[in-house]
Amino acid sequence: MPELELNGVTLQVDEDGFLVDPDAWNEDVARFFAKSEGIDELYEEHWRVIAYLRDYYKQHEVAPMLNKLCKETGCTLKRIYQLFPGGPAKGACKLAGLPKPKGCI
Repeated sequence: MPELELNGVTLQVDEDGFLVDPDAWNEDVARFFAKSEGIDELYEEHWRVIAYLRDYYKQHEVAPMLNKLCKETGCTLKRIYQLFPGGPAKGACKLAGLPKPKGCI
């Protein structure tokens, strides 16, 4: 299984670069993934989406449906794609340290 080292900590990632263990996530991991996704800086809106995704995943062990994500964060689908150019799954979920969503190509 692939690994990455960040601040002296080795993290397990899957073949697409998603964290294997969501509990290994921290804000530095989000910033690292953001850079790899072409996002130079994470703003309040990014963190709001990331926090929502992490909270939802902790409660349900699955990422939320897209319409729920938009409704609960107040971000339109267009805005989600502006914030996370990789989209809600490959972009937002990856930065939030969640496993790759099922059905994500």
